[in-house]
Amino acid sequence: MKTHNNFDERFEFTGNAKTYSLVAIVIGVIAIAFGFIAGGDHIQRAYSNLLLMGYFFVCVCTAGVFFSAYNYVAQAGWSASLIRVPQAFAKALPIASVILVLIITAGLLHTHTIEEHGKQEVVPYLYAHWAAHGLTDPSAENYDAIIAGKKGFLNIPFFFGVLVVLLSAYSFFGVKMAQFSEAEDSEGGMINYDRNFKYSCIFLVIFGFTFPIFAFGVIMSLEAHWFSTMFGWYNLAAMHVSGLAIIALVIIYLQRRGYMTWLNENHLHDLGKLIFGFSIFWTYVWFAQFFLTWYANMPEESVYFYKRWEPEYKWWFWLNIVINFVAPLLLLMSRDAKRLSNRVMWVCILLIAGHWLDYYLMIMPGTLGIQRGFGVEEIGIFLGFAGLFTFTVLTKLSKAQSLIPKKHPFLQESLHHHR
Repeated sequence: MKTHNNFDERFEFTGNAKTYSLVAIVIGVIAIAFGFIAGGDHIQRAYSNLLLMGYFFVCVCTAGVFFSAYNYVAQAGWSASLIRVPQAFAKALPIASVILVLIITAGLLHTHTIEEHGKQEVVPYLYAHWAAHGLTDPSAENYDAIIAGKKGFLNIPFFFGVLVVLLSAYSFFGVKMAQFSEAEDSEGGMINYDRNFKYSCIFLVIFGFTFPIFAFGVIMSLEAHWFSTMFGWYNLAAMHVSGLAIIALVIIYLQRRGYMTWLNENHLHDLGKLIFGFSIFWTYVWFAQFFLTWYANMPEESVYFYKRWEPEYKWWFWLNIVINFVAPLLLLMSRDAKRLSNRVMWVCILLIAGHWLDYYLMIMPGTLGIQRGFGVEEIGIFLGFAGLFTFTVLTKLSKAQSLIPKKHPFLQESLHHHR
């Protein structure tokens, strides 16, 4: 394998990783088919899991754009030699965005009949709390005054407009920044770095103001009577930790395949610090949202947590905080722990599972209601999207002309990074 002195090193996406990712995609397709063929509650479960994983896919890819942007704005040197990995996430974001839009479209158009308050209603499989017919019509039997008060933004045209505009904007900036970075290798000079700096500044302003709106629409509106001003930042923290964990996992995988040999324990240490720090931030927002709701004890707010304290969810509710807070706190607190690739790898795997569970608890009580355990759909669709993410991102990474930005102005600082 080439040494770190060869800056023309390219990643070849072959072997077991490619095979396993394709097998996982097939398993996912079978699980989705099973959900729709089995009928009944299985269809609702399939849609809920598709939304969960579609949202997770978009969030992790967006985290790649976010990571690249704040490192450019901070003029960080340590991350220059690993920037191709989050850029591959960014280049996969348009695909993830299309998939999420298709899932939401299908979930809104596909309807079924349920019994609610002694009468039957026809509702969509996703966003039934606000998208069902008649909820905003005062003359309808199922008129809901709360939803009617929110109809200015909880309506299908506005919802889709915001969704498409935001995902298009995030994808545009992610792809353009990756293109500027790759053009830098062939053109040299500072022009492409300056473009990346400018685009990163613009992206961070747009992203900071709009990502909470994205989370409000896609996830919080599943239970449209409830609201929390902290929910957007709670999702931002979950998105960032998940993205950082997967960036670290991809780098560890590449290094074990003989790539990116210029990266050392100091780069891993800095990634570990970010993972640790934002895990603590996620916990802060999680606790603040939970504690203030519990303390106020207002029925219109506490109903959200009441659902998650039902016996079917309560164990998972507390496991969520154990995995996403206690595990990184105990396993990554020390300096040495962040420099051990095996330790970091297992913490990252724990955090990916933990934040999947976090999203599960955000989505399932509002779509499935009370249900028991995980089924074929949960396991199969998770594997399918894991395979799709792996295949998409590593394919994008393999198309980069080099795994290192050869003419990045801070490359030498990154190559000689030490703590």
